[in-house]
Amino acid sequence: MSTAAELAAAVDRIAHADRDLHSFVDEPGRAERVRAAHEELAARWPDPARRPALYGVALGVKDVFRVDGLPTLAGSALPADVFAGPEATAVTRLRAAGAVVAGKTVTAEFAYFAPGPTRNPHHPEHTPGGSSSGSAAAVAAGLVPLALGTQTVGSVVRPAAYCGCIGFKPTYGRIPCDGVVANAPTFDTVGFFAADPALAAAATAALCDGWAPAAPSARPVLGVPTGPYLDQADLGACGAFAAQITALREAGYEVREVAALDDVAEVNRRQRVVNLVELARSHDAWFDRYADRYRPQSAAAIREGRAIDAATYTAALDGVHAFRRAVPARMDATRTDVWICPSATGPAPRGLDATGDPVMNVPWTQAGLPALSLPAGVVAREPGGPALPVGLQCVARPGADEQLLAWAPGFVDALRARPA
Repeated sequence: MSTAAELAAAVDRIAHADRDLHSFVDEPGRAERVRAAHEELAARWPDPARRPALYGVALGVKDVFRVDGLPTLAGSALPADVFAGPEATAVTRLRAAGAVVAGKTVTAEFAYFAPGPTRNPHHPEHTPGGSSSGSAAAVAAGLVPLALGTQTVGSVVRPAAYCGCIGFKPTYGRIPCDGVVANAPTFDTVGFFAADPALAAAATAALCDGWAPAAPSARPVLGVPTGPYLDQADLGACGAFAAQITALREAGYEVREVAALDDVAEVNRRQRVVNLVELARSHDAWFDRYADRYRPQSAAAIREGRAIDAATYTAALDGVHAFRRAVPARMDATRTDVWICPSATGPAPRGLDATGDPVMNVPWTQAGLPALSLPAGVVAREPGGPALPVGLQCVARPGADEQLLAWAPGFVDALRARPA
């Protein structure tokens, strides 16, 4: 829970620290709006003993979610009225749990790859990742403790790793996507960034359909998906990952090497085909009218998606559904509870004109599995270069969100005991 003074402090941090970070969308009158929202909360729950878990928590909301009282632009130059509509269910649920919207956070245009102005809070000349760049940076920099994001490929897990905070993408469909500007509905998933595991658990309980706290259970068996999938990570990420495995083993976890994802090149290709076609479809109502307002990366992707024939798309989509059956079956066959792997191919690349490579996230997003990125040390991209955060990606079976969040504190403790 947070007080009025803590909320006011969050607004002050946004007003001052965010001048260089650029994680929040500019909002005239932010302080007055947030103050009024807290007054409404206090009137609704006057008894402190009855206040909900997220009472007064300052919340950042990626600017692809509709929020009552705030415009939605999806990081674009399109008029706000084309995105108008009822508030996103995810926002409404967090408000009902007591959170106060501190403002809209910056997104890559249409939650795709054209980056916004946000900088990495550790080294401002490096990308914060995308497309949920503002949300990840805002939480990592301590501007707010909680922020909503979305993941269609790697837009929660990757920026969480680059910025050094917790990022959670639940099982596909566990959180409704209504009120969110669509990218590719076959993959679009609402997720969030949090300052600590306890807050992550409270947020997930408020957001997810059918949430039931996990009963105490034995430590999970951890699986390392060996083969070409891991070969996509760079030497720095692989070195950090080896140290993370050692830390988990020293903490008493069973960690197994499991042959998996030999077809990762096809998995990546399939993801791209479906994403491009569905991105183009999502923009059918706007692109012909406003094409000149789209940034080149987004416009090129939509045109490419329109050019993909129906048979190619259908075959790729069939492959997605088969893959969603195959990955959990592989976990069952090998008695693997949680896949562990790097959250990204390495630490955040230098430069702000791109958001980094999401290939380490593609299989888990495509399979619809719950994925958690935990801060897991720092790595220099090159000798003598700055040390930047890396993350450990933890992926559970579909629907095992509760278990994954229950296991998270143990993972965090193990990683802290022996940082990379």
